[in-house]
Amino acid sequence: MKAQVKSSESSLHGGSTPSRAEITKSLDDGLFELIGEHRHEQVSIWHDPDAGYRGIIAIHNTTLGPALGGTRMWTYENDLEALIDVLRLSRGMTYKAAVAGLNLGGGKSVIVGDPNETDRGPIFRAHGRHVQSLSGRYITAEDVGTSTSDMEFIREETEYVVGLAGRSGDPSPMTALGVYRGMKACAQVAYGSDSLAGKTVTVQGCGHVGYYLCKHLYEEGAKLVVSDIDDRKVKQVVDEFRATGVAPDDIYAVDADIFAPCALGAVVNDDSITLLKVDIVAGAANNQLDEERHGDALHERGIIYAPDYAINAGGLINVNAEVEGWDLERSRQKASEIYATILRVLQIASDAGIPSYRAADRLAGERIAEAAAAKQGVA
Repeated sequence: MKAQVKSSESSLHGGSTPSRAEITKSLDDGLFELIGEHRHEQVSIWHDPDAGYRGIIAIHNTTLGPALGGTRMWTYENDLEALIDVLRLSRGMTYKAAVAGLNLGGGKSVIVGDPNETDRGPIFRAHGRHVQSLSGRYITAEDVGTSTSDMEFIREETEYVVGLAGRSGDPSPMTALGVYRGMKACAQVAYGSDSLAGKTVTVQGCGHVGYYLCKHLYEEGAKLVVSDIDDRKVKQVVDEFRATGVAPDDIYAVDADIFAPCALGAVVNDDSITLLKVDIVAGAANNQLDEERHGDALHERGIIYAPDYAINAGGLINVNAEVEGWDLERSRQKASEIYATILRVLQIASDAGIPSYRAADRLAGERIAEAAAAKQGVA
């Protein structure tokens, strides 16, 4: 019997990310085949019924360093959906860290449960014990459905957690900074100047990252058109940054220079791609391409696409500061380097005549391969 699975806002196109149709999987071929499909090193599944905890930690690759990736709490339709989500997310983190030039591997964890659960202490302390059992091969942080306060519960059981209150804190400002810098790099390629003054930018999603991105854009003199399912967030951006608000479904068809998806994934799809009237797609959302072929479609239309895991790495850089002992200024400098990363990705794409998402995959793969070869040489 086959279980139908869909990913809940999963990350990335690291390597050859399966399409939505391809990710509909069956365990008929075997659990180890599923885990080994993209060469995951380790998957750990824990169940603590007394704590109400069901968690999965996936370590994809530790060639560059310990696997770092957040903990997502989500109400999955079934356990197979949770497994596939954590496999895809962890693999994506490998590529994100590699392209960002960080000495980190890729990992991720998911907790199967209601993200609105109020009695969180027992669940997250159990998760902390799960993380501790991996002896530092995996370091966790917050993600969708979790918060810095949840990380404090985890900290009671393990030292392998970052994003704690009073340390690196909220990653949103750093993520927004990296997206802003990456967007300027795209403008440099598209227009011969990285100035965004006078450019019309549509921002989909006015949450934490979207808000800070709008602030950067407003201060440079860009014209903002924004949308969000929460009218209050739209109003705040409209009031503070002189933006124009539109209905969520109308954001795609706005005649603009740049489209910045900063909310849900899979927004570049068969429906939206025919509506887009922009030169650039550059935003903070994970998994922006519904399928890889949509990256091909952007390429064919001459629309510059900043691969999501390359441009939104500021959040990972933010929590990596705790691992490396960086101060805030060092983190900001590293996030600003996303400008150079996006330029390099787009140059690879231009030289090879390939879509930018494939160029980013190539860049990440080369760095991992070089590190693996160096390790073998030392051995």
